[in-house]
Amino acid sequence: MKLHPQKNLTDKSQNSKSQIFVWTLFDFANTSYSIVVVTFLFAVYFKKIIANGESIGDLYWSIATGISMLVTAIISPVLGAISDYSAGKKRFLLFFTVICIVSTALLYFLQPGMIVSSIVLFIIANVGFEAGLVFYDSFLPEITTPKNFGRVSGYGFAMGYLGSLASLLLAFPFIQSNQIKETFPLSALFFLVFSLPLFLFIKDRDKKVVPKYNYVKIGFSRVLDTIKHLKNYKNLSLFLLAFFFYIEGVNTIIYFSGNYASTTLKFELTELIIFFIIVQTTAIIGSLLFGILADKQGQRRTLIFSLYIWLFTILLAYLTSSDDSFIIKILVSNFNIKPIIAEKFAFYFVGLLAGSVMGATQSTSRSFLSILIPIERKTEFFGFFSFFGKSSAILGPVVFGIVSYLSNQQKYSILSIGLFFLIGLYILYFVKEPNN
Repeated sequence: MKLHPQKNLTDKSQNSKSQIFVWTLFDFANTSYSIVVVTFLFAVYFKKIIANGESIGDLYWSIATGISMLVTAIISPVLGAISDYSAGKKRFLLFFTVICIVSTALLYFLQPGMIVSSIVLFIIANVGFEAGLVFYDSFLPEITTPKNFGRVSGYGFAMGYLGSLASLLLAFPFIQSNQIKETFPLSALFFLVFSLPLFLFIKDRDKKVVPKYNYVKIGFSRVLDTIKHLKNYKNLSLFLLAFFFYIEGVNTIIYFSGNYASTTLKFELTELIIFFIIVQTTAIIGSLLFGILADKQGQRRTLIFSLYIWLFTILLAYLTSSDDSFIIKILVSNFNIKPIIAEKFAFYFVGLLAGSVMGATQSTSRSFLSILIPIERKTEFFGFFSFFGKSSAILGPVVFGIVSYLSNQQKYSILSIGLFFLIGLYILYFVKEPNN
């Protein structure tokens, strides 16, 4: 029988492309939860309806977010180690995905004053979402080659932002008719439908290992062993430390951009939607372009470039955050508009810049990690990646809040975020990128 090697190579290429597409569909699916529950609708619904519009609602929301991130940060490395040992990434991903979907759907039944139930449901949903990402991310080294890590990771984030736009489009009729709680089961259904292809068509490539001991015991022992031998992973440790600081800035901006727009700039709901659409659209473009750039110019160099853009964005946000800013004065005099209108237009531009690197920074970090980690412990190190990312999501908002409280002006809080990017950027210069 005559073989056709060219045909076999084509088949493999097509299979790889289909696997990449199926993998990115999960990003498309899960951002429906992120945009509807975490970033936008449920966050507002919790404050205005569940907490009856009381200011303490912000405190409850920050506590719920902090607890969910802390739980995820603690369990992620252990779950990753267990997954590497048992080759059960997809099973863990399915488990946490179901938890998130069910909890999100149940948010529909919450009534005004049900603060404890709301916090518990949100914590469960958010742990499911965040913990699931550990196992989803760790599929990246299996579905493509190192030379394509950057662009494939970028495809995932681009699909994610596309999914958030699709979710907002589906939810918009409910938002217009003030049926906010109906968007929660809609988000859960969206997540369910578009996550199914990954579970149906992507398989774990590792061979299963039957443990002699308890999985949890193995997980903890592997994590402790890795911590003891971190000196053997100096380059990787430096990257994780850098990631901790600069992702601190990214997370804080994500959590407080809507709060700043509605509190300081008095954005209406429609204006907030426009702002989020701008951010999501430029994030799609940025994720794709920076993914290609990372594979051509290097992950580290591309990541450093994105952090410089972040620093410029923060500086611009600070310089356009008050009436007496020279930029605002120029806009007012040249376009004959009110200062608050000028500030809003400036913030739209800041959102455009932030969006262009929001997905790019996260995507390139994921792809950079993929070329740094030892392949036999990939999920465990993605667990550490999650640990540093989630623990930073606790510290950043606290610093932002403290600076805002002490100065009584959010513009100084914006400027303080730049410190996290500067520290992360400095450490990143000591990280070496391996040759592929």
